[in-house]
Amino acid sequence: MNQSYRDTQLSSEKRAELLLQEMNIEEKLAQLTCFLPAKDRMEEVKEKCKNGIGEISTLEMRNIESLEAVADFQRDVQKIIMEQSRHHIPAIFHMEGLCGAFIQKAASFPAGIARGSSWDVELEEKIADVVSRQERAVGITHTLAPVLDVARDPRMGRQGESYGEDAALVSAMGAAYTRGIQQGETAGRKSEAVAKHFLGSHHTQGGIHGTHLEIPDRLLREVYAKPFQAAISESGLKGIMPCYCGIDGEPASASAKLLTGLLRDEMKFDGVTVSDYSAISNIHEVQHVCENYTDAGEQSLLAGMDVETPNRMAFNDELMIRLQNSEKGIKRLDQAVLGVLTAKFRMGLFENPYALAGQELKQTFLAGDEEEIALQAARESLILLKNNGILPLKGGIKKIAVIGCHAENARVFFGDYTHLSMSSAVLAVANSIAGIGESVTAGNKDAVLISGTQVQSDETEEFMELLKLQKPNVLSLLDQLKKDLPNVEISSAYGYPAAGSDESGYGKALEIAAAADLVIMTLGGRYCSCSIATMGEGVDSSDINLPSCQEHFIREAAKLGKPMVGIHFNGRPISSDAADECLDAILEAWAPAEGGARAISEVLLGAFNPCGKLPVSVAYHTGQLPVYYNHPWGSAWHTGRSIGFQDYVDLPHTPRYCFGYGMSYTQFEYSALHIQAKEISPDETIMITCEVKNTGSVDGTEVVQLYFSDSYASLQRPVKELAGFARVALMAGEKKQVKFTVEPGQLAFLDKDMRWKIEAGEFKVMIGSSSEDIHLEDCFAITDSLFIEGNERGFYAKVEG
Repeated sequence: MNQSYRDTQLSSEKRAELLLQEMNIEEKLAQLTCFLPAKDRMEEVKEKCKNGIGEISTLEMRNIESLEAVADFQRDVQKIIMEQSRHHIPAIFHMEGLCGAFIQKAASFPAGIARGSSWDVELEEKIADVVSRQERAVGITHTLAPVLDVARDPRMGRQGESYGEDAALVSAMGAAYTRGIQQGETAGRKSEAVAKHFLGSHHTQGGIHGTHLEIPDRLLREVYAKPFQAAISESGLKGIMPCYCGIDGEPASASAKLLTGLLRDEMKFDGVTVSDYSAISNIHEVQHVCENYTDAGEQSLLAGMDVETPNRMAFNDELMIRLQNSEKGIKRLDQAVLGVLTAKFRMGLFENPYALAGQELKQTFLAGDEEEIALQAARESLILLKNNGILPLKGGIKKIAVIGCHAENARVFFGDYTHLSMSSAVLAVANSIAGIGESVTAGNKDAVLISGTQVQSDETEEFMELLKLQKPNVLSLLDQLKKDLPNVEISSAYGYPAAGSDESGYGKALEIAAAADLVIMTLGGRYCSCSIATMGEGVDSSDINLPSCQEHFIREAAKLGKPMVGIHFNGRPISSDAADECLDAILEAWAPAEGGARAISEVLLGAFNPCGKLPVSVAYHTGQLPVYYNHPWGSAWHTGRSIGFQDYVDLPHTPRYCFGYGMSYTQFEYSALHIQAKEISPDETIMITCEVKNTGSVDGTEVVQLYFSDSYASLQRPVKELAGFARVALMAGEKKQVKFTVEPGQLAFLDKDMRWKIEAGEFKVMIGSSSEDIHLEDCFAITDSLFIEGNERGFYAKVEG
């Protein structure tokens, strides 16, 4: 047997080509399949992987109670796979990576929307580096992240996974996360990112997860594809996971137009496409496009899908027979297998297939910076939405009432796609996680439901034991406040649940509020998994506002005349008339993970100056949706008086809170806007500078936001678009210059003939602290038009300052 593919001096591509020549069709097809093993069923691994396997799902590592046992499990599974493969081909082990690894002792990070609120590209790269390092330590080299979805609909339960509504912000954060995953190496192993969910998955009908998309081709490419293109062009993204949705009548996972025409031919992606769990079998079962699994598998493979996960259903033996009798089929099979093998060689798996062990495992997994990075991420995610001067808290407060179902339960800090959330899903009554079936849940028929709802309470002992196991040192908000305010009398009351209309807890809550100098209310739902959640994967909602039990309590408590601070937890932003009207301060906390309690306490007490900015526009009501700032001219609150009234009869057209908004404990002054040239050719860069000064008495960080607006164009263009942003840390009284370098390719759009065009014309430049709070304005002109390749365009301005 020729083993020249083992020559490490050859390129990954060449080694893959040589190995491919040695493989039979059974071995080839096995490389395009996946298996999801349980820790105590190794015989099943032998049966399912008799010709080797392409990928192993590590979802069930979430239930293994020690780091060492996780590593043992990986080694046991990998050993079986390699022994059964004639060529000893290792499997790629994959795991989610949005908020951290599903592994005991792994770091957990804030939800995607919370990290989008930080607008911190450098921190995002560090987070990804931690996640991929911890996964590599136990032999996992496919990290299923970043989430590059542009999210404009808060009804969808997965909004919390996204970085936000703006494609430039998502592009910058997603490209950074991709770099963080793919730049590291552990014991000769490298990770590759699998970005998701390609494409437009948040543009669904009714905000329902996984439905079809009514989405124009131009919008699909200009907005929803932009973050994926940025990750490919700037960070060398090597993995793509298509969404469950149907686009223009075609399931995304079986669309040659999408997976080959757009992704590979136009966007120049050269990595591996990995199906979302059961997405290929869904083509037959759910979308009714193919008459059987084999037809679905054939259509998907020929369209450009490389790997079926989490188990072999459609890439089956019948498909193998079809492929070997088809020249086109064999060619596509070889192309897909070549991609998978090349990835395995790139990852270093042939030389280093096994998880680390002993002291090396512990030292690599826990390098020492995880806790501080998680805390910093939590701090920067917090957004101060309202403050009449009550925050930071002043001296002289003797009694504080802390009210709400979240206050004593640290589980609220951990959003969907954290280890805690996914482990908790096993205790759920009903499954909402797509693609893994009802077996994800234990079917606990004795579960406690929140009164009047279908939502399962997570305040029972079995859930608390999981928290103690995974995050024993994480304090609840109540305990953190008691720790940080030892001289203040702090009382607490449950008050109200995370959903529904139950007001039975009002009595005690109002009693302790009446006796307090300050009332802190925790508000919002439960952003996690399955029937425990009010929001999460597959847990969508027609109502984006606070539940009635919380809305009503705010108004009842306001009658007491006490100062009141609201802290909101969820994967969608707070939207509440009562909170706006009655609370003295509102802090958006999202799902801040393990650093949450300390970060919130630091903001309340003034030890950390909040600097988060909204990555989404916040609607008043579901009836307004969609609400997003970069709508086309002639839309939303830019309809023009000739079309109709400036508002709804019962609501404004404008958002409750605008994109980019967030308050600070200090003030910032903008000045000295300078545009390097008032006229540029379409192949020149342009430099834009301004100065920002902290005019307040405390140190702070401002997120300086650069927006462009195409004054007049050949097609309707957005009223404004984020072109770049900079986090600027300033001591009290300090001034700094911020410099943006912009490529005209950022301004390119698809013309009437669907060609990427930099169009001549005037562009307005706006710099401010939010999309609506603009401090500086000027303009420049591009003198000539130029057609460019879409994969070579700019995505966001480069920044110094």
